[in-house]
Amino acid sequence: MFKLFKTKNSTKSYKTDDANYEFDDERHQQIAEQVVDCYRQAEAYLQRTFPCPEIQFTLKGKSAGTAHLQLNLLRFNSSLLAENHQAFIDQVVPHEICHLLAYQLYGKVKPHGKEWQALMIEVYQLEPATTHTLNTESVSGKTFDYLCDCGSIPLSIRRHNKVLRGETQYRCRCCKQQLKRA
Repeated sequence: MFKLFKTKNSTKSYKTDDANYEFDDERHQQIAEQVVDCYRQAEAYLQRTFPCPEIQFTLKGKSAGTAHLQLNLLRFNSSLLAENHQAFIDQVVPHEICHLLAYQLYGKVKPHGKEWQALMIEVYQLEPATTHTLNTESVSGKTFDYLCDCGSIPLSIRRHNKVLRGETQYRCRCCKQQLKRA
């Protein structure tokens, strides 16, 4: 059996039967085991093998997970995982795996296009939701209040800085008025 360790430089891929992820954190290990289980399920359904991806738990911010297609890499958010373990097992892992599978089966396609949606439905019997509904309050950064006729709207620090640098202006989705700093 191969041992896959959490490394930043590794781009090696292994067959599902040869994959043996080892993580010190119990939650990380459970996610890795779910990745292997999901790959086995996909291989049985699609009747072909796929290289198992590298797994990292280095993602920050509000994203639960990302799939890096050309690197065959899955990155997960440890903070959100700690607060939403079962949602990661049930939804986030299969969601990200479907991105890698769609790329390996069809090449470059729309991120949440018909190929990805079909894999979510057919392989995992899951609703193909494009975004998660996890509570991200604990990982939310500082916000800045902007105003329109509808009231106060918080903008992220990234959007606030774009306004300050004059790179963009934002409008309210409801009243279409340009947002002004509170």
